[in-house]
Amino acid sequence: MSELTFEQMLEESFKTIHTGEVVSGTVIDVKPEQIILNIGYKADGILPKNEYSNDSTVDLTQAVKVGDTMEVKVLKVNDGDGQVALTYKCLAAERGNKRIEEAYNNKEVLTAKVTQVLDGGLSVTVEGVRIFIPASLVSDTYERDLNKYADQEIQFVITEYNPKRRRYIGDRKQLIVAKKAEMQAAVFARIKEGDVVEGTVKNVTDFGAFIDLGGVDGLLHISEMSWGRIEHPKKVFTVGQELKVMIKEINGNKIALSLKFDELNPWKDASTKFAIGTIVTGKVARMTDFGAFVELEPGVDALLHVSQISRERVEKPSDVLSVGQEITAKITDFNEETHKISLSMKALLPSQKSRKEKEPEADVVSVDIEAEIAKQQEEDAE
Repeated sequence: MSELTFEQMLEESFKTIHTGEVVSGTVIDVKPEQIILNIGYKADGILPKNEYSNDSTVDLTQAVKVGDTMEVKVLKVNDGDGQVALTYKCLAAERGNKRIEEAYNNKEVLTAKVTQVLDGGLSVTVEGVRIFIPASLVSDTYERDLNKYADQEIQFVITEYNPKRRRYIGDRKQLIVAKKAEMQAAVFARIKEGDVVEGTVKNVTDFGAFIDLGGVDGLLHISEMSWGRIEHPKKVFTVGQELKVMIKEINGNKIALSLKFDELNPWKDASTKFAIGTIVTGKVARMTDFGAFVELEPGVDALLHVSQISRERVEKPSDVLSVGQEITAKITDFNEETHKISLSMKALLPSQKSRKEKEPEADVVSVDIEAEIAKQQEEDAE
């Protein structure tokens, strides 16, 4: 039996490898365009930059360092230069596909950073696998600008897995919908009509403001914003503003809110402050052809009829009054049930002098009014 030469023994000490085999190697050198690994074979393994990642901007000298261990896949046992050609990205893609498949089957929630914002949606990468999230599945509401998601970590589930076509679709919308449903259930479980809760102004419209109560939106209608008049909600509220509101009504999943707290009700002691005969001062708030509405205090308006403005004839209130003008008048009628108050400026004006004061004194003559009426009726009958 012949003895083995040193070269033969050295040859047999190395393991055998095959194309497509996954091997482990240790980084022995890193260059800008390639990584050199000791894979326990007679030749070193060469991992080119384009086989490490599809990202052409990656810096290999920053990605790995000498002494790191890596699992790679053999592309060629001999690349023509006596070295082993390796790939890392293909192995990572295979493992990524396996990971995505498991997440798809298990309906697992994945988290990944948005790597690209596209016209039709977002692109994320999970273990080397590119996943597309259509714009319609990014949120439960229409997103006009998706750029705000750039470089942000988002959560999603895989709703379509097709490795043959390399089609992987993610869905973020259903997670948002499910989360909101959970939050809504929690909110409805803890609130009831009459409660005072904290909220944040989410949106302001011409007719009111939508208030976020912690996962559920409530409507604060313009008529419930104050006991007084509100010209426009945007003059009073801003998005993001925090405030305390009262739950006025709960109807199914709709919540009506109010800021008209009972303790601030101006009509609470109105019967005392605005009793008949009281002289008050207020500002003209608005006018019609038949009269002017005067604000006595926020939430309390009174009607000054056109006939009660002056002892002289007034065609229209606007002929003698203007909006914002401060006037003094006497309360002539008060109805607490209907919240109606009538005013008179005329009642505060000096009365006309009686005929007795204006003409020389004369003999006083008594007149029987009923008799005079009867007499006039007889004359008419003839």
